Amino acid sequence: MSEKTHYRKAFDSPYLSSADIVEPTVLTVARVSLEADKTKKTKDLFNTAFFAERDLRPGEKLKPMILNATNSKTMRQLTGSPFIDDWQNIRITVYVDHNVRFGKESVEGLRISPFTPEKKVLTPANAKGWENAKTAYRRDGHLGQVLARVDMSAEHQEQIARECAEQADAVS
Repeated sequence: MSEKTHYRKAFDSPYLSSADIVEPTVLTVARVSLEADKTKKTKDLFNTAFFAERDLRPGEKLKPMILNATNSKTMRQLTGSPFIDDWQNIRITVYVDHNVRFGKESVEGLRISPFTPEKKVLTPANAKGWENAKTAYRRDGHLGQVLARVDMSAEHQEQIARECAEQADAVS
């Protein structure tokens, strides 16, 4: 199946939108802050979520997400706090709702699932995931980005470090 381009991509928003999300996506909220509208269409301030992940998909930079009232209420529910300062280091699932009311219209909008996503456990049996984790370790020098998405035992974290060191020794 070929990748198709959503018509809203042409508008090049500085924020995550329904044009960016093609399937429910698990992301890690690094922080939320009150930010001025980067589109410069208003002077409004928005609750803006910034994510630990750098890319939405390989080569596609992940943009911050404006948290409207509905998504802010979901964040309050997920974190147990009404304070945006407490909305950090939490994993969420972002999806497209095709029936968001905007005035008299139904439009596509981003929603945050009210359920905390489960982390998968990464082991050497998952060869592709294991190699991806090793690539991230070699790139970053740690497994921070990996552990934001999956759980790993301390032994497996040490094993990745050992395997990367052994591969580096073999090359030199």
